Amino acid sequence: MENSAAPSVASPVAADDWVARSLKAVWHPCTQMKHHERLPLIPVARGQGAWLYDRAGHRYLDAISSWWVNLFGHANPRINAALKDQLDTLEHAMLAGCTHEPAVELAERLRALTGDTLGHAFFASDGASAVEIALKMSFHSWRNRGHADKQEFVCIANSYHGETIGALGVTDVALFKDAYDPLIRHAHVVASPDARLAQAGESAAELARRALDTVRTLFDARAHKIAALIVEPLVQCAAGMAMHDPSYVAGLRELCDRYGVHLIADEIAVGCGRTGTFFACEQAGVWPDFLCLSKGISGGYLPLSIVLSRDEIYAAFYHDDTARGFLHSHSYTGNPLACRAALATLDLFESDGVLAANARKAATLKAALAPLAEHPHVRNLRQCGTIFAFDAVLDDPQQARTFSRRFFENALQRELLLRPIGTTVYLMPPYILDDEELALLAARTRETFDATLAQVR
Repeated sequence: MENSAAPSVASPVAADDWVARSLKAVWHPCTQMKHHERLPLIPVARGQGAWLYDRAGHRYLDAISSWWVNLFGHANPRINAALKDQLDTLEHAMLAGCTHEPAVELAERLRALTGDTLGHAFFASDGASAVEIALKMSFHSWRNRGHADKQEFVCIANSYHGETIGALGVTDVALFKDAYDPLIRHAHVVASPDARLAQAGESAAELARRALDTVRTLFDARAHKIAALIVEPLVQCAAGMAMHDPSYVAGLRELCDRYGVHLIADEIAVGCGRTGTFFACEQAGVWPDFLCLSKGISGGYLPLSIVLSRDEIYAAFYHDDTARGFLHSHSYTGNPLACRAALATLDLFESDGVLAANARKAATLKAALAPLAEHPHVRNLRQCGTIFAFDAVLDDPQQARTFSRRFFENALQRELLLRPIGTTVYLMPPYILDDEELALLAARTRETFDATLAQVR
């Protein structure tokens, strides 16, 4: 790793023509553009390993894997090589009426990773699209089986599943959905199993059982109308890395089986090894009816999402009548380049013993972050696999409103790319950090936190 001496606290993000041009021409995602009158915009020139470099040569440790996607860092040589090889063979062909080896092999390998339980892969472009597909598949499969009245969905309090109209229907984050409320078909919302909500003396497993009671009550009344329940297994990420006991997911599987409701596992953020197992559902010992993958499945290289489903779901659409088929598509469905990037990503998991290595690195980072638990302004220091988070304790609401943006800017000054969710600071780094980088990440996260507290207070 390059020299890790503490940088100057002066802002490293220099004025850059790219920035001025971007602010005029590019509408950036999940952003109030007016904030960039004051908030730095990083003119990223290149990436290498866990680091991003701006046009002036300043570097930033990508501690959130660029929105949780770059599992093996930037410009990974083995993924690069796979894509270069694929470019010389086939860049794209439509998947309607055609097929190609990368899509077939990827579907087969994912099926094998589920023990052949989820044997049918439907390809899309992004996480929200995968969620929309799972919702549509669930409703349509019930209709094809003679249960057209099962049209309702259930989500967990504070859940996030994407920002397209259908996905917003099963999202419970007001910031994202309130403006579009007239367009949304709302789902039922059941209690969150977020372990932070436990009462005095209550364990995470006991809280999970209490949350399951709200699902049981709803199913008692509405199961005949409900098509599916959707959950992010183990961690509700956009809810501030809300972590729950695996027994909650196992309990959902049992209730869905008992009442005849589909279970959709949104593993877009928590799949691909993030929680310690390749699929988060593995820790609950169950498989859903639909499993949604995106983000890390292509190593962060190209847009790709996949919905895996059971044989009985697929069979509900298998018919001579075209209208009974699942008539959903987009032009780049199953793009060979994206599938090849995903295959190279799976190769890295197999050849490098990634899950075992992640466990060792997570233990190292956990030990380095442990002193934060004693910080008077830190609550709920927590971990699930390679996801770490803690909540800032602030004195008044005004401090909370400015905390995230100030933390982001202070982190840049210390060579870190970190974006808190409200007052929750989280780390979701690439799987390739060495011991020195792990130590740097922990130390500078603490420095950034203290500097931000001094400002907001």
